[in-house]
Amino acid sequence: MKKYISLLVLIFFLSCKTYKPNYSYQDLKTNQIDYAQLSNWAAHPDLMDESDRTPQGDTVSYEGLTADVFFLHPTTYTGDKNQDKWNASIDDQKLNKKTAEGTIRFQASAFNYAGRVFAPRYRQAHLHAYFTDDKLSAKKAFDVAYEDVKNAFEYYLKNLNHGRPIILASHSQGTNHAERLLDEYFDRKPLKQKLIAAYLIGMPVKKNRFVDIKPCENGDETGCFVSWRTFKKGHQLPTEYTLDSICVTNPLSWQCNDTYVDKTQNKGTLLFEFDKVYENHVDAQVHKDILWASKPKFRGSIFLRTKNYHPADINFYYFSIRENAVNRVNNYVKKVIEK
Repeated sequence: MKKYISLLVLIFFLSCKTYKPNYSYQDLKTNQIDYAQLSNWAAHPDLMDESDRTPQGDTVSYEGLTADVFFLHPTTYTGDKNQDKWNASIDDQKLNKKTAEGTIRFQASAFNYAGRVFAPRYRQAHLHAYFTDDKLSAKKAFDVAYEDVKNAFEYYLKNLNHGRPIILASHSQGTNHAERLLDEYFDRKPLKQKLIAAYLIGMPVKKNRFVDIKPCENGDETGCFVSWRTFKKGHQLPTEYTLDSICVTNPLSWQCNDTYVDKTQNKGTLLFEFDKVYENHVDAQVHKDILWASKPKFRGSIFLRTKNYHPADINFYYFSIRENAVNRVNNYVKKVIEK
């Protein structure tokens, strides 16, 4: 039983930070990260990395795929031992391993049927930046992280993309940076024509966040974005946003209405073990500005007390996401051919 409890802590944690910055932000005196170096990527088609894996136990081949996926991982710099700076180092091997075996394996890989997966390492902001009263330090930390993301994306566009259409995918802190990328490079820009879809998961994203990139209305649409945050069914968040102002996509129907979708429509969920698929396991229903899901059942689930399923935003709907990403790529290509 101890094994299952530890896995619960790993996957469904709401971290009690042991270490956090206890000083005001000091500007980093470091050189710009060189994204020509493969070591500065957590996922890259020229690497054998965790994004290449599938729950079926094999690895994908990118041969014949026409699209790319630019994936921005969530916060993995969460206050473990000695993590007391505002920004993580991309040379922290322990942290890089945690990122690879967590978010790259369980999240980025959901898109590997749709396109070549690129995921840059970046000097992510400490988790504490979301909760601190020192808003100036937090802003500087997020800005440092975004500059890395921006530089990685510019390197990708100039050297690796070669005109291919793009899926932008992200979770949590990654979504905060993805929003800025969409602002700067896609919204009202020529590159918008190359956007298959943006999967902006794990953070509240306003429906009118962008000018000409709108929420996807169904599972076929391209040039749009989807977003959701997952909580236990029945949970109510304090009123934070104007009702109906936040985009919430049901990842089983790919619509934004509050129609309940039963777990029988869920083709596959991942929980703790990457090669163990739970079929027909988790349902979904849009409720105001969040997504509701019933509590998953597994050995040891009695110990799962949290009502915030944030770490499982992608895991719960892994196979639905995989299928949908492929579908949107195919529809994009079809539209290009028909033109």
